[in-house]
Amino acid sequence: MLITYLKKKISTNNPLRLLYHQVMAFLGATYYRYPSRYLNVIGVTGTKGKTTTTNLIAAILTEAGYKVGMTSTILFQIGDTKWTNLTKQTTLGPFFLQKMLRQMVDSGCSHAVLEVSSHSIHQNRIWGINFDTAVLTNMGEDHLEYHGGFDNYLHTKGMLFARLNRSQRKPRISKVSVLNKDDAHFVYFDQFLVDREYTYGIGGGTVFGSDLMLTPKGCDFILHVPNNQIDVKLGLPGDFNVYNALAAATVGLVNNINLPVIKSALEKASAIPGRFETIDCGQEYTIVVDYAHTHESLEKLLSLYKKLAKGKLFAVFGATGGGRDKAKRPKMGKVADKYADYIIATDDDPYEEDRWQIIEDISAGIKRKEGDRFWKIPHRLEAIKLALTLAQEGDIVVVAGKGSEEIQMIGDEKIPWDDRKVVRELLAREMRVEIKPGKFETKENVYMKS
Repeated sequence: MLITYLKKKISTNNPLRLLYHQVMAFLGATYYRYPSRYLNVIGVTGTKGKTTTTNLIAAILTEAGYKVGMTSTILFQIGDTKWTNLTKQTTLGPFFLQKMLRQMVDSGCSHAVLEVSSHSIHQNRIWGINFDTAVLTNMGEDHLEYHGGFDNYLHTKGMLFARLNRSQRKPRISKVSVLNKDDAHFVYFDQFLVDREYTYGIGGGTVFGSDLMLTPKGCDFILHVPNNQIDVKLGLPGDFNVYNALAAATVGLVNNINLPVIKSALEKASAIPGRFETIDCGQEYTIVVDYAHTHESLEKLLSLYKKLAKGKLFAVFGATGGGRDKAKRPKMGKVADKYADYIIATDDDPYEEDRWQIIEDISAGIKRKEGDRFWKIPHRLEAIKLALTLAQEGDIVVVAGKGSEEIQMIGDEKIPWDDRKVVRELLAREMRVEIKPGKFETKENVYMKS
């Protein structure tokens, strides 16, 4: 009870809070006997694409015959066992993370693939973990209020790479960085000393992709490695997922995995749960659930489906509360205003913040007036319901912000919630809608659709 009380009273970046995390990391690493010493540890960081890249790396290593452990925003994995991450943490607390690594060692895993957030680096949650490979997906604006600006955020990400060369070498395992050569901040990460550096990109890099052919369900491209190439049919849409695949393929190359195995793993990879996930219940329009929760990721999402939509594009989204990155809220509204034909601003994880205020912050970036293809609905269920009742054949409804998360944070309570489940349940009902300027009403019949 005392620890819970202090956590509420002491800010997350308070020196006392940071010291607490480092002490817990030391205790966890010591108690579990520094398990990372016995694993080839791959850390994936960046602003966007971390979860997809982490899962693709684990898939490639598994396809090559390695026993793999993984922690990511959406999934945990130890060997053949996978389960949902319900903690709402990209990177676990230090004690739990060390416990997971020990379980990986005890179960015979050779590799651990960890999604690494900037919070976990700054809060010393990854202290005591001996990383061997650090992967950068990309750098954009995120968590700037927490870090106190982009330069601090960039420096924090860089700490993962800076520590590589200073950490203890393991037998026959080099310290390697894998960098996105096309990222605007590549030069910053290129400065850190490592045993080997690999780059990737579209059109250039140690590993690169060319001849991209985008489709609604994925992307075909040619994967190039030194002195070889192979065609890949990726089942993940968007050129940004090609970057994720290239990053994962580069890690495969680092681990001496041959191209046919990398190709096989990438082509087997279906949509990561809650990432560009299509919900198909036989409806005449398309529904996509995605985790996009920054203005940059929302723009990539909406710009992609704006091109693919034969009809109208609907955007249903909110923004996280709890004081998180308030500056991005109007930027998200501006993005939606640019690409979406219909906008429904709703709640996400409001925490203790007022739902209406979060929606008003988003609305500051939207030029159209409420009622003009734009509604403010501070109840996510009703917001999704409205979009589904309005959608017609050829339209695309994008529900963004929560992806595969299975809870919603309202105040201090964890409310069971899953956008995908909600959509499927709503599609099983017969619904009608009556629209008035700035207002709406939904009416549901009691019988199921035939």
